[in-house]
Amino acid sequence: MSITRHSPRPASPQEPTAVTGHAPASHAVGHDDGHAVMETAEGEGHRRSWTVLAVALAAQILVVLDISVVNTALPTIGKSLRLGSGDLAWLVTAYLVMSGGGLLLGGRLSDLLSRRRVFLTGLSLFTGASLVSGFATGAGQIIAARAAQGMSAALMTPAALGLVMGTYSGAQRRKALALWGAVGSLGVAGGVLVGGALTTWFGWQTIFWINVPIGTVAFLVACKVLPETGRAGSGLSQLDLPGAAAALGGLGSLMFALGGTQTAGWWSARTIGGLVASAVLLCAFRVIERRSPRPLVPPHTWKIPTLVSSTTVMLGVTGLLVGAVFLTSIFVQGVLGFSAMRAGLAFLPFAFAITAGTVVARHLLEHLAPRIVAATGLVMTAGAALLLAQATGTAHYAADLLPGLVLLGIGVGMVFVPVSISAMAGIPAQHSGVAGGFLMTGHEVGAALGVAVLSAMATSAGSLTSAAGIAQGYSRGFTGAAAIAVGFAVIAYVRMPRTAISASSGGMHGHH
Repeated sequence: MSITRHSPRPASPQEPTAVTGHAPASHAVGHDDGHAVMETAEGEGHRRSWTVLAVALAAQILVVLDISVVNTALPTIGKSLRLGSGDLAWLVTAYLVMSGGGLLLGGRLSDLLSRRRVFLTGLSLFTGASLVSGFATGAGQIIAARAAQGMSAALMTPAALGLVMGTYSGAQRRKALALWGAVGSLGVAGGVLVGGALTTWFGWQTIFWINVPIGTVAFLVACKVLPETGRAGSGLSQLDLPGAAAALGGLGSLMFALGGTQTAGWWSARTIGGLVASAVLLCAFRVIERRSPRPLVPPHTWKIPTLVSSTTVMLGVTGLLVGAVFLTSIFVQGVLGFSAMRAGLAFLPFAFAITAGTVVARHLLEHLAPRIVAATGLVMTAGAALLLAQATGTAHYAADLLPGLVLLGIGVGMVFVPVSISAMAGIPAQHSGVAGGFLMTGHEVGAALGVAVLSAMATSAGSLTSAAGIAQGYSRGFTGAAAIAVGFAVIAYVRMPRTAISASSGGMHGHH
């Protein structure tokens, strides 16, 4: 597909401008509902302040941290609130169900309404739900608060990414998206460390309360620095509510089914019923979208190879990352006997390795195609998984886990950067919200899939409640992870962009 410059063209008032893969990210794109939208009002030489990015990244850190921050605190929360094993699983799943299921809706809302207002609404609700989570006294309260956090994240994330896309261009945008991708990987690993430290030092409630001052400061700064992006003529009347309900229900049912496999099993009525309901609702979503004059996801979105392929790889690498963190957290506590604090510290080299991987990827992308960088990172991830699969019940952290964790961190860090940059290349500004929601849906679905699939592989070899079972399951789970990483490396190499990303425009040049 060649990347060419197009002149602005007014869209029909009955149909939103189609998202295409042809408009370079730094050039003007077509009108939306008769109102011109420029991705950059100023030339490439004009540098924007990084304050908008700082606010967006602060919000994204909160969202991503909360995927894994409860992992090391789960035993403590369970004892404090007298939760059953199923309730503990729902502390993770409820968040993923609502965030993964609601991202497409959040993305469309951020495109139709003011991204600033959608972002501020999501951030304020997320902060409030975090406060309530820390004060919970029972299973129902904390699970409901976690679900509210997830839905708030679904509003906040695509709006934040849309603001980044609309504010920056060229090399600045490329750096911003690289940092966005780095946060996506670092936050998952960092959440384990933060959760262990806060739980040990101050109690489990602080893993939620820490969001309150951060969210409050981010809200106050955002009110001052975020631009108003509302457009006349846009509003909820243009929202495809039936399609939004079907998408939310379908993705939510999928998350529900996957999240319960660890306790209910893959062949339980709950799992099969959830998967069937998800398939029915997602098929209904496609039918509704085809007939809707204003679909939730613009129809040409599915035809943008950079976005679809990058979202697919995002799903895979996030699943591998979150699943690896989940299994390793259980291993170091259940086999090596680490405390919650020590378990969190065990992930510190992993987090540093992810940072190193993102730096390496940023430099490689100056000269190599995204598919080469992403595929290389996934091959390294596969090698790391095979190293970790050798760990036994007599393993030592430094000799048996640390080398694999460092290699895994570098590998996944190298994948997140090209995925985040290439996914948004050529996306018109007026559709960056729904495109960001599309990408982050892959992130959230991947997180749920990673925990469900790798834990299912692990439990097929041994129970995760005894040291011997954990050791056997750890080996089986990472052997499966290596095979999955190889499969996604092939997908990345075949489907992701084949040409280098231009630093000057933030888009792709040439053919792919």
